[in-house]
Amino acid sequence: MTNRELMSSIVHQVFHTVTSLGLNEQELLFLSQSAAGPHSSLSSWNGVPDVGMVSDILFWILKEHGKSKSKASDLTRIHFHTLVYHILATVDGHWANQLAAVAAGARVAGTQACATETIDTSQVSLRAPHEFLTSRSEAGSRIIFNPDEPVVEWHREGVSFHFTPVLVCKDPIRTVGLGDAISAEGLFYSEVHSHY
Repeated sequence: MTNRELMSSIVHQVFHTVTSLGLNEQELLFLSQSAAGPHSSLSSWNGVPDVGMVSDILFWILKEHGKSKSKASDLTRIHFHTLVYHILATVDGHWANQLAAVAAGARVAGTQACATETIDTSQVSLRAPHEFLTSRSEAGSRIIFNPDEPVVEWHREGVSFHFTPVLVCKDPIRTVGLGDAISAEGLFYSEVHSHY
């Protein structure tokens, strides 16, 4: 992910052959920088990645490299994960159960990092933004976090977004492979619509 030429090659040669991607904040920003995407002038995230900027980049990836009537691509799903929140972005009509999928990915982040079977509220903290914009490159909606409905959904030109906070482990024990576990758990709960 650190070689711009290789990353650009992957974007143009591989993305159209995969159905789903799992990306963290470094991978997402570097991907945008490598292919001159939105917010590519950022050298790095300043703390927690801005939800609106992340949403813009996910939208761009799916619009530029995802499945559409005019593109022979299979890419229809991206599970973005950062320490304090996750966003699942999907091309409309190809996936179902996104709410459960993004919530499952966030849950496994807390349980695996704390090495517990279930979330122990004494071992985790909520550090996600309490309010955010859904886009920075166009007029996005302002979302205020409601703990009674922790998964927030919005839509943009044929792409659905599902955001959820992560209960962050205060004293992590197991972090190796956490990104893979998050992506796998989210994908396990996803339902694909076959179009044959």
